Amino acid sequence: METDKLTVLTIKYLKDSSKETFKEMVEELHPYDFAELYRALPEKHHFKFLTYLSTKHIAALMMELEPDMQKEVLLKLGIEKSSKIMDIMDNDDLADLLSEISEEELEEYLAAMQQDESQAVQQLMSYEPETAGGIMTSEFVWLRDYYTVRDAVEKFKSFAEITRNIYYLYVIDEEKKLVGVVSYRDLLLADMDEKIHDIMFNRVLSVSLDTDQEDVAQLIQRYDFLAVPVVDEKEALKGIVTVDDVIDVIHDEAQEDIEKLSASGKDIDFQTAASVAAYRRLPWLILLLFIGLVSGGILDSFENTLDQVVALIFFMPMIAGMTGNTGTQSLAVVVRGLVTNDIDRKTVTKLVWREFKVGIIIGLVCGLLVFLVAMAWQSFMFGIVVGVSLIATILIGTMAGTIIPLILYRVGLDPAVASGPLITTLNDIFSLLIYFGIATSLMHFLI
Repeated sequence: METDKLTVLTIKYLKDSSKETFKEMVEELHPYDFAELYRALPEKHHFKFLTYLSTKHIAALMMELEPDMQKEVLLKLGIEKSSKIMDIMDNDDLADLLSEISEEELEEYLAAMQQDESQAVQQLMSYEPETAGGIMTSEFVWLRDYYTVRDAVEKFKSFAEITRNIYYLYVIDEEKKLVGVVSYRDLLLADMDEKIHDIMFNRVLSVSLDTDQEDVAQLIQRYDFLAVPVVDEKEALKGIVTVDDVIDVIHDEAQEDIEKLSASGKDIDFQTAASVAAYRRLPWLILLLFIGLVSGGILDSFENTLDQVVALIFFMPMIAGMTGNTGTQSLAVVVRGLVTNDIDRKTVTKLVWREFKVGIIIGLVCGLLVFLVAMAWQSFMFGIVVGVSLIATILIGTMAGTIIPLILYRVGLDPAVASGPLITTLNDIFSLLIYFGIATSLMHFLI
């Protein structure tokens, strides 16, 4: 059902106090859908909407809302009811929510929650953000290797209500060290009297609490896992990172890289004040401004060439633009590749060689086209100057967009800081030097 129609129906049910009809409608919706519905409703209907939802539905709704709207829900419901909702939320999502509120509010909510849930959330909040510990959940099912399959199934059933994402059952020893893993499928196919140690996998891939979230995402992507266990320095099982959390990580990291590539800054959003946004962007843009002045110096040094062959000006923006675009495209490919692949010398060599060939192919095609245009307009030699210049600048632009982020990655810096504007500005300088350098050296053929 479309959100607009659903919104109209919901407002009707709320106005008519048709609580039972409203509940029947909600039961058919996915949490994402009634989160969209909540966003679409006028604010005046929010409180009644929430009172008509069960605690379970509000918990599901909370996990689909943005932090600002989550805090709005907590405020409307009050401490007592909110604490009941928090008790049944996934504790990793709850930890993210509570990290957004004030210390005073945090203490009130934690005090109102069930003690075990409160302690679990506080433990999760103690880990560094953007690490495996910071994104994991401590809600998982563990087994002992001497359990029978029947014992495991019974435990699975008893915990099914509080663990939404049960993909694997983890086997631990007396010291809570991770020693094996059993998939839900293997459990179903095994004989009920078999021992867990006979069907479990002993080789378990895990990550540590301080593993970067990008590395966790790469591991899950590489092995097609649905979840990966997180262990401490003593190999004790502390939690799991599930694939739905990894999807969020990939989205957030991609968004961050896009913002860096555009030099907009990851701390700027729709709510950021104009003065703050300008302050955060200015240092980068001032740097580009002074680098850009070099382009002006180059033009000035070739003033005599421009005076004698004015037609060169016509092709100058095209050459600079093509160089910047090819460099930015290569940069995007490299940054994306650095996020999703292991980088070694062989991979780097293959990538650089591939991009070199790409630059040659693009340069030859575009250079030939512009050669024909320039030759028809001016002369054969003028076409040669413009065509060769374009080939050279496209090749250099492509290689700059490839090599600069690799160098930054090699020295331990985030390659995304080699942003599009920086590559474009540097390539402007390269393109002008090449274009006017070739034109000046062949001046006697052009006049």
